[in-house]
Amino acid sequence: MTAAAMSPAVAAVTPTSAPAAAAPEWPTGPGRRTTPQRPDRELRRVLTEIDQRRIEASVRKLVSFGTRHTLSSQTDPVRGIGAARDWIFQELRSYPGELAVELQSFVQPPSPRIPVATTITNVLATLRGSKDPSRIYVVSGHYDSRASDPLDAVKDAPGADDDASGVAAVVEIARVLATRDVDATIIFAAVAGEEQGLYGAAHLASKLTGVQGMFTNDIVGAAPAGARDVVRLFAEGVPTSETPEQAAIRRSVGGENDSPSRQLARFVTDLAGTGMKVEVIHRRDRYLRGGDHIPFLERGFPAARFTEPHEDYAHQHQDVRVENGVQYGDLPEFCDFGYMTRVARVNAAVLWSLATAPGTPRNVRIRTNRLTNETDLVWDVDPAAAGYEVMWRPTDAADWTHRIPLGPVGARTVDLSKDNVFFGVRAIAANGRRSPVAFPVPAP
Repeated sequence: MTAAAMSPAVAAVTPTSAPAAAAPEWPTGPGRRTTPQRPDRELRRVLTEIDQRRIEASVRKLVSFGTRHTLSSQTDPVRGIGAARDWIFQELRSYPGELAVELQSFVQPPSPRIPVATTITNVLATLRGSKDPSRIYVVSGHYDSRASDPLDAVKDAPGADDDASGVAAVVEIARVLATRDVDATIIFAAVAGEEQGLYGAAHLASKLTGVQGMFTNDIVGAAPAGARDVVRLFAEGVPTSETPEQAAIRRSVGGENDSPSRQLARFVTDLAGTGMKVEVIHRRDRYLRGGDHIPFLERGFPAARFTEPHEDYAHQHQDVRVENGVQYGDLPEFCDFGYMTRVARVNAAVLWSLATAPGTPRNVRIRTNRLTNETDLVWDVDPAAAGYEVMWRPTDAADWTHRIPLGPVGARTVDLSKDNVFFGVRAIAANGRRSPVAFPVPAP
């Protein structure tokens, strides 16, 4: 039908050359749209100093000890977990800067994978914060390895991907940050006993207070074609350590996607400039397995696990052998050291940004004593914070969508109903760095 043949009624609603106004986005409300946290000049320097050659050398050195099984020799200078422990310790001590390096040992009683009482040793390097040292961030990899049989302490268990990759990343980040000043404390941990029951991490977690974030790097050595710029981050929803009373509060207000660990994951994805896509998995860990972040979760600390996007089960935990011309075993030949380096840079960006920003706001509450369409938020003021941002998002949104910039205040009334959106509060430093968001709990 031509325009001339159209009826007057049809012609009246035919679009003109002027575009129709876009429908307003809902919900509308106060504040600005959120934007990624861009790296400053010093963080860009940190990222460029992460050295792929050093990471590869660390992996190959750890593999050279033959096995790093928790039950292997602790005294042989060239083979076994003791030799690996001593090398990591000396390597960390060799770095210039302010790292305090120590061996943290304990005796693990017999258990299903520990047939006799066994000494387990974590290697720790602590970079003490200059302004808020009691606020702690932990990054770890486990230096023990295993063959197919979890009780075989004799057979070769090179453990290049699981988990020399994580240890190499942690050791390299420690080297790069050792000479830099940070506000909060960072603990770089190479833990043992992971394959036998997460024992080293559990012991470390039991000795700490003030942990505002923990990341374990476990199996971060390779990725398939098409996913070499992707790393998974497993982040628990409802906290493992939640009490019945806390569970009742959560059920009453929602927030199943707002645990401290989920806020930590959002902090990671908010960082720009690392060159990697962080794919947050809304689970504590993979099926049938668990990592060293779990003991921290069990003690109420925010924690998450970095791991590669697609594990190679044909080589992981396989005995070293050649079968039908195919070589098996967790060997360096199956690692992608460029990928490993990019994962290390993500970790470095996260740790640097956390440790040079204010801490997560404390005692954030949402007032429930007034039945209004406004929302009253209150929190404790941190003298280290130059200001705060009230964050909000629709209840079906995965990430924060809006922010309301504030000065160094401890309260804000927002002209938006607490029934319709989720709120949070984060602290802002004078340099613009942001803390993770704190989710409010109801208060009278």
